[in-house]
Amino acid sequence: MKALFIGGTGTISTAIVKRLSLELGWEVWLLNRGNRKDVVPEGVHQIICDISDEAAAAKALEGMEFDVVSEFIGFTLDQVERDYRLFKGKTKQYMYISSASAYNKPAANYIITEGTTLANPHWEYSRNKIACEEFLMKKYREEGFPVTIVRPSHTYDERKVPLGVHGKKGFYQVIKRMMEGKPVIIQGDGTSLWTVTFNKDFAIGYTGLMGNRHAIGEAFQITGDETLTWNQIYQTIADALNVELKAYHISSDYLSAVGDKYGFDFEGSLTGDKSVSVVFDNSKLKRVVPDMETTVRFDQGVRIALSYVLSHPECQVEDPEFDEWCDKVINAIEDSKKSI
Repeated sequence: MKALFIGGTGTISTAIVKRLSLELGWEVWLLNRGNRKDVVPEGVHQIICDISDEAAAAKALEGMEFDVVSEFIGFTLDQVERDYRLFKGKTKQYMYISSASAYNKPAANYIITEGTTLANPHWEYSRNKIACEEFLMKKYREEGFPVTIVRPSHTYDERKVPLGVHGKKGFYQVIKRMMEGKPVIIQGDGTSLWTVTFNKDFAIGYTGLMGNRHAIGEAFQITGDETLTWNQIYQTIADALNVELKAYHISSDYLSAVGDKYGFDFEGSLTGDKSVSVVFDNSKLKRVVPDMETTVRFDQGVRIALSYVLSHPECQVEDPEFDEWCDKVINAIEDSKKSI
């Protein structure tokens, strides 16, 4: 079996590429700009190309056909329209990474299935994903374009620690605040339900859909089965660091309001996603991929991630702007309490 990944070196796709090439014996090709060659397994073929240059991509792919084409960096409608032009008639399956954030917000039901309505007025990212899905499914219905839609939720690997509230430079500043004994902001009262999935578990579900006849023309959400509150997520991180968790709860609406002028899109990432309780029903995926299961619990995965991050300085990206913002917001709220 022969697969092409558009991207292939990100949080999710790296684990899939490794599983395909090292465990399942697929012939794997990556089409990307070659910026992360260090994570590409031996034997994986690379086509160094910027796919946004459609003419260059078409030339680089000339004469090639694939059993599966996997799109991991398609975020807008024009990008999947380009893919359709490039791969129509050249692949038996086109797998598009969408997002579980596309599901209806506010949620009509906290239990999410693939049949849950897609609608998110709070986040343009999610609305763009919905538009991409609608285009691809239209091409499937009208022309038989062999699409499979995949909706991940919050997937992480050894290089990242999943959080609800962080700055533009990622998670590390929150970890640093924990280690320094500073309060860390948790959206809402921290009791909403959430699911985090280690990328190796995600790869089991994804590879099980590749080349699978039952996946054509269908959408699948891929997440782990473990559901935690945000308080539990942050407490698990603090326990792994062996520090006291000094949680500071702030409503998502307030965070959105005070984050706007600093360029923090908390309306999208929180109101449109992480502040809403979700429990994913993965029964559809498991009927098609019986091997899918959670093998890495969050308490295990977060220790793997922290061990890697704290031993690799390049992962320790500090964010002084976000750190200062946290202090300002917390101090302002505390001062307002005193004035009442």
